[in-house]
Amino acid sequence: MTSQKSFKQRVRTRMEKTGESYTAARAQLIPREQEPDVGPTGRPYREWFAELDEWGATDRSHKEIAAWLMEAQGVPGWWAQNITVEYERARGLREVGQGRDGFFRVNASKTVNVPVEELYAAVVDPACRDEWLPGVVLRERTATPHRTARFDWGEGSTRVIFGFEVKGDGKSTVALSHERLPDGESAATMKAFWRERLSGLKALLEAR
Repeated sequence: MTSQKSFKQRVRTRMEKTGESYTAARAQLIPREQEPDVGPTGRPYREWFAELDEWGATDRSHKEIAAWLMEAQGVPGWWAQNITVEYERARGLREVGQGRDGFFRVNASKTVNVPVEELYAAVVDPACRDEWLPGVVLRERTATPHRTARFDWGEGSTRVIFGFEVKGDGKSTVALSHERLPDGESAATMKAFWRERLSGLKALLEAR
């Protein structure tokens, strides 16, 4: 029991450092000889990685790899994407949070005890947004009321996408993705920034 608890703590520590999901962090830490099968595929990552190497996946795009897994190997769509991402990381084709286009993306979310309409307004209304995101210039691209809002950050070199969801009576969630970041250092900085700012948004709205 103590050993299992210690392993879970190591997984969570890696999650904090890398931003990986629990599953991805666990896959990197668990001894390969003990590695479980990947979802319903009946095979562990190491076998899928060997299969992909033989097929020549290091010279293929993300889309081509996922398609091959689905069409030639019969892997369900979500699991095909999962194997593809883990393979690309294992072979150095992408870092954590990096797409095959070379850019990075970070995600953050927060559940707030206010209706979704109020949460949405706090993001899309410039005056309201300045209360919790001072000094940041976001230029709106598109928006679907109470559901999504897309912005250019500053001069438009990166993009920020917000999604909104009703979580119950008087409660809602905002989830954001900051895309096209140039490197891992920028991604780590922005992840910390957005976590802090969304906490500020939550505190601001719930204090009213």
